[in-house]
Amino acid sequence: MEFSELIKTATVESVLLSCVGLPAVKGTLCITSHHLLLSSCPGGDSQPGTLELWLLIRNVDAVEKRPQSLKLEEGWHLFPLEQYFQRIASQTSQWRLSDVNRDFTTCPTYPPTVIVPAAVDDDTLQKAARFRQGGRFPVLSYYHCKNGTAMLRSSQPLTGPNRKRCREDEMLLGTILDEGERGFIIDTRSAQAAKQARMTGGGTEPKSSYPQWRRLHRPLERGRPLQESFIKLVEACNDTSINMDRWLSRLESCRWLSHVKAALSTACLAAQCLDREEASVLVHGAEGTDTTLLVTALAQVILDPSCRTLAGFQGLLEREWIEAGHPFHLRCARSAYSHARLKQEAPLFLLFLDCVWQLSRQFPFSLEFSEHLLLTLFDNAYASAYGTFLCNNEKERCLCKVRESTHALWAWLNQPGEKKKYLNPLYSHNALVIWPSVEPQSIQLWQGLFFRWIRSSQYLDEAWAEVQRLAEGGDPPVKESVESRLSRSLSDPAAQTENGR
Repeated sequence: MEFSELIKTATVESVLLSCVGLPAVKGTLCITSHHLLLSSCPGGDSQPGTLELWLLIRNVDAVEKRPQSLKLEEGWHLFPLEQYFQRIASQTSQWRLSDVNRDFTTCPTYPPTVIVPAAVDDDTLQKAARFRQGGRFPVLSYYHCKNGTAMLRSSQPLTGPNRKRCREDEMLLGTILDEGERGFIIDTRSAQAAKQARMTGGGTEPKSSYPQWRRLHRPLERGRPLQESFIKLVEACNDTSINMDRWLSRLESCRWLSHVKAALSTACLAAQCLDREEASVLVHGAEGTDTTLLVTALAQVILDPSCRTLAGFQGLLEREWIEAGHPFHLRCARSAYSHARLKQEAPLFLLFLDCVWQLSRQFPFSLEFSEHLLLTLFDNAYASAYGTFLCNNEKERCLCKVRESTHALWAWLNQPGEKKKYLNPLYSHNALVIWPSVEPQSIQLWQGLFFRWIRSSQYLDEAWAEVQRLAEGGDPPVKESVESRLSRSLSDPAAQTENGR
C-alpha cells in the first residue's frame, strides 16, 4: 500500500506553526505522498511576506498529539531528591542534603541540592569542586541499605602533569570509608586515555593520596565511535535487500552489541563491588555526564527492586540522568537518519535503554514496566511535546523556564488511562538482585526498536494485549500458564529462533 492511499485528509486550514524565539505563523497545512507543506497564504499565491515550508516526510521522526488536559505544574515535582533522601535517612545518619549549589556557581551541571557525607561541610565541598572537571565533586548516587555501602559519582580529578593534590577532595572520599575498609574507583576510560588526560590537565586519583581506594579501568565509548556505531546499525537494519551473510557481517562491524555488553558488564562490576564485596564505589570518566551516569543508573536497576517499578524507574531517570546533568540537547540533537554529523552527538541514553531492555528480556517478570515505556522514552529524548528532556542541565532548564512553559512527560505517562499502557502484565515483585548474563550469546538485538519501521508489530501487540487481559482478569492459573509458556519460549533457543522469523 502506498503512503498516499493512507491520507484521509489532505488539507487542514488554520494550522499554527510555533517556534521558540520566533512569531507564530498561521496557515494551511497540506500533505502529499512525499512532503508536508505549510503555507501562510491559503490560496498558495506567491505574495510578499508569504511563508512556505516544505518538509520531507522521511525526515519526520515522530508525530504526537499535544495533551489538552494537563496543567503546566503537574509532573515536575513527582520525584524530589528530598523524598529519595528520606529513604536513606531512615537507614543511616552518615549522609546529608546540601544546597551548596543552590545558585549553580559551585557546579553548573549539578542540581541545586545534592546528597553528600554528613561529616563534610559546604566549604570543603566548594574546594573539592575546584579540583574536579566542571566542578563535579563526588556526590551520592545510591545507598545500598543491605550492607551500608555507597555508590558515588563525579568527574575526573584535575591532577595534571604535575600531580596536583587537593586535601579537601581526599578528605571527602576518606570520610566514606572506615579505617581498614577499601573502596573501588571505576574509571570508564582506558588506562591509556586516563594517562593522556593527565597531560592536558585531567587525570586520576593517585594511590599515594587515596590509599584506601583501588582504581579499575573499564573503557566505555561515549562520543563519535558510539554515534557511528548507532548510525551503521540503523542503516543495516533498514537495508532489506541484504542476504544473511551480509547482514551478520554488518551487524558485527557496527559493534553496537559490543557496546551493550560492555555497559552491562561495567554496571555488573559496580553492583558486585557493592553487594558482594561490600565495598563502596566511585564512578567517573572524564566529564562525568555520560558513561558515568550510564553505569550508576544501570547498577541501580540491577540492585534495587524499587528502581524496577514504573514510578521508581521514572524517579531514577529524573535523578541519575536529567538532574545529574546528562546533556540531552547535545547528545540527542538529531536522529541517526540525519545527514548531519554533529561532534557532540552520541546515543548514551539509548544505550542505557537498550541495556534495560536486555534486563527485561532476561528477567521478564522482574520489571513492572514494559518495552513500550522504553520506546516512548527513546522517542521523547529525540523529539517530544514535553519539556522533560529539554536542555543540558538544571541550570539551563531554569534559565529557559522549562517548568513554567512546558508540560512534564511524567504527568502524561502517569494518567490512569495512559499508565496501564506501560505496565508489564507479567510483573511479580522480585526483591533479589538480578544478575544478567553478559555472555555474547545472551546479548540480543533490540528488534522492537531497530526493526520497528520495517516490520509490523501488530501480531506481537495483539498477543501482549491478550496477555494483559488475562492478567487483569485475576485468574492465577491462567496467569501462571501464560508465564510458564513465555518463560519456556525465552529460555528455549528453538523457540527464540521461531519467534524471531
